[in-house]
Amino acid sequence: MEDSDSSRPRGWLHTVNHHAGAVAFLRRARRALPGDPEFGDPLSTAGEGGPRAAARAADRLLQREALTREVSLGALQVWQALTERVSGRPANDEVTLVFTDLVGFSAWSLRAGDDATLRLLRRVAQVVEPPLLEARGHIVKRMGDGLMAVFADPQTALSAVLAAREAIRTVELDGYTPRMRVGVHTGRPQRIGADWLGIDVNLAARVMERATRGELVVSAATLERIPEEELDRLGVTVKRLRKPVFAGKQDGVPDDFVMYRVRTRRQFAGDEDENGAAPGA
Repeated sequence: MEDSDSSRPRGWLHTVNHHAGAVAFLRRARRALPGDPEFGDPLSTAGEGGPRAAARAADRLLQREALTREVSLGALQVWQALTERVSGRPANDEVTLVFTDLVGFSAWSLRAGDDATLRLLRRVAQVVEPPLLEARGHIVKRMGDGLMAVFADPQTALSAVLAAREAIRTVELDGYTPRMRVGVHTGRPQRIGADWLGIDVNLAARVMERATRGELVVSAATLERIPEEELDRLGVTVKRLRKPVFAGKQDGVPDDFVMYRVRTRRQFAGDEDENGAAPGA
């Protein structure tokens, strides 16, 4: 009889804790709180920081579709929002985004096989990533033969990218030397956990797509933030890219979006460019 009496409160608490209407109400209430009302999903809890680490632990320990979970995540949501507010940093800082990949990599890897492909990717990472990291760039993700990185300012990003492109010229595997194309764009993307999302991220990827032959292409938003004397110091020249006459319009790119090809002076001094062709070819 005593066990039966003691089990009733536990059963009642379990029922209330999992009441669908109450859980839905709390989720709606979280939208009135400071911070991200979706805080607690995998995107929002990735990366560093006390609230994110606590939310990851809560995700493992707390039952889903429960009031206790929503109350805990709501508190962590407010904690995260206050942490960002106290730091004095705006929600979306201006950053410079870098996308890279290897030209013709898929076709080469199909011929070379998995073992050679893995050796090449490891060698590329060994020479490309250090210049980016030494410049305090943050590698957001690695995507097979390419990566996405974020820098605090465009000057640092351009300098690091030039060093990485120079370093990859030393890579050779069984007679094959990879060519890396790079796109750089500056904007205010949305940071969610350890990832970055939004229009500016998509634009940075589209900038890389215009670097079709192993080139370095930057957006006007990036170029206008780099002083002319810095371009001279880096030894580069820039030329505005014309819109392709016969190719279709790039998806997700505004009509007034301007891009520039960046080349080192060495390329204009008679050295071959990344395409294996003379400059201007």
